[in-house]
Amino acid sequence: MNNNTPLPISVYVRTLNEARLIGDVVRAAKQLADEVVVIDSGSTDETVSIAKDLGARVIEQDWLGNGYQKRFAEEACQHDWLLDLDADEIVTPELAGEIRKLFANGEPPHKVFKTMLALVPPVGPAWEDFGLQTRHKLYDRRAIRMPAHEAWDQFEIPSDMPVGRLDNPIHHHAFTGAEQFLSKLNRNSSVRASVLPLKSLPYLGLRIVFGLPFYFAKKYILQQYFRGGVYGFALALMSAQGRWLRDVKMWERARRDARPKSD
Repeated sequence: MNNNTPLPISVYVRTLNEARLIGDVVRAAKQLADEVVVIDSGSTDETVSIAKDLGARVIEQDWLGNGYQKRFAEEACQHDWLLDLDADEIVTPELAGEIRKLFANGEPPHKVFKTMLALVPPVGPAWEDFGLQTRHKLYDRRAIRMPAHEAWDQFEIPSDMPVGRLDNPIHHHAFTGAEQFLSKLNRNSSVRASVLPLKSLPYLGLRIVFGLPFYFAKKYILQQYFRGGVYGFALALMSAQGRWLRDVKMWERARRDARPKSD
């Protein structure tokens, strides 16, 4: 198999007004995949036309929820081996070459592979050796499926399922600046606070009072955002605020649910 032969892989991408990067995402995915499927939930910009012009198969589907939308995408793909990409995630040539090697002698040895996301901040180079996020992007749908869930869209991998590892990360162009980043964090915290299992009021109260510095420390120290300098400090602080907001919004939900129902 030479470097120009498409692999028996379907890449799927969920979109809503993603004209900023969808062209780069599709072009990069076509380095290796036989099929790129875009599941669009009502874009009003040029997302659909850009994707179609680059050879992606576009399917219109109203938003079903994070996990449900991925389930729909899985069913729409022609191949069993899938690569799950968001509309701001770009396959690097190095990662494409690594995946090609996996398929050089037939199907890969594992059914799911761990993949790292390397943040590409709007200022400065990609953070390829710190601040990485673990995801499982390349998988065989015959062995594992995305969760049927409104908010959650990451695998629950069985303890007895071996997991492979891809060494080269996906480049994640997650936001264009602080304003968009905060908007995404606020939106995500609202969705998760509304649908995840409800915690008790005392537990949530403790998290609201004491949790923020721990969320910050996890990002800044454990995930080494300190290596990103001033911008790393800012992103760690904003990320911590987004996680803390989920606690606050869930506390509000718990208070509402605890109110006596009027006759």
